Amino acid sequence: MHLIDLYLDLLEQTLTGAIMEDIGYVPGREAKLASAYDERRRFSGLDWPAHAPTMTGLTRLHHLRGLVERVLADGIPGDFIETGVWRGGVCIFMRAILAAHGVTDRRVWVADSFAGLPPPNAKEFAADDSNRLHTFGLLAVSLEEVKSNFAKYNMLDDQVRFLKGWFRDTLPSAPIDQLAILRLDGDMYESTIQALDALYDKVSAEGFVVVDDYAFPPCQKAVHDFRTARSIDTPLIDIDGMASYWQKPV
Repeated sequence: MHLIDLYLDLLEQTLTGAIMEDIGYVPGREAKLASAYDERRRFSGLDWPAHAPTMTGLTRLHHLRGLVERVLADGIPGDFIETGVWRGGVCIFMRAILAAHGVTDRRVWVADSFAGLPPPNAKEFAADDSNRLHTFGLLAVSLEEVKSNFAKYNMLDDQVRFLKGWFRDTLPSAPIDQLAILRLDGDMYESTIQALDALYDKVSAEGFVVVDDYAFPPCQKAVHDFRTARSIDTPLIDIDGMASYWQKPV
C-alpha cells in the first residue's frame, strides 16, 4: 500500500477516535456519555467522541477524502472550507490530504463561531423554532482549542485560515476567491442557508457541496429551499444516511 494511503488511513482512525475506542456522547435531549465504545455509531458518525477532534464518523470522513483527492486529480480549482467545525478534525484532515500530496497552492478555511450554535431566530427562520443545540455546551469549542488540535497534527500553518464569528457576519465578506469543496456542518436552517447564500457562487464548476446534516429536517429544508430558488436540479447523492452531496454543474 502507498505511504500516502497508510498515512491517511491512520488519520481517519485517529481523528474519529476509532483507533483508541474513544467513548462517545450520545446526543438526545441531553448528551450523555455512553458506557462503552460503540463501533457502529462511530462508523456512521452518530455519537460525539469524548476526546477525538471530529464527530463526522469514518464513512463521511473517508468519503470526503475521496472528494478531495478527486478535486486534486481533476484539477478543479479552489480552496476547501467547512462551515461549522467543532474541534476542527475535518479541516485538519483536509489540510493533511493537501500536505500528503504536496499541494501548496490551496487553503483550508475554518469557519465557526467557536462559541457553539446560535439561539434559534424563529421569526426569520421558522424551521429552527424548536432547535436546542445552542444549549449544548459540548458543542462550544474555542478557537484556541481548535488551533491547538491543528498544531498537534502539525497542520497549523499559512495554508489554514480561520473565520471566527456567526456566519451571517463572517461569510459574506470572507476573502475567499474560489472553492473546490464547500462542506456545510451547521445543523440549523439558518446556518445552512447563510453559508449557501454567501459561498455557493464561489464554488467552481465541478466542485462539490457536502451537507453533513442533511438528515436533519431544518438543514434539509434549507438545502431544498436554496436549490429550488437557484433552479439546481443536479442530483443530491446520499453518503451514509445522514449526509448528502452534489457536484456543481459546468
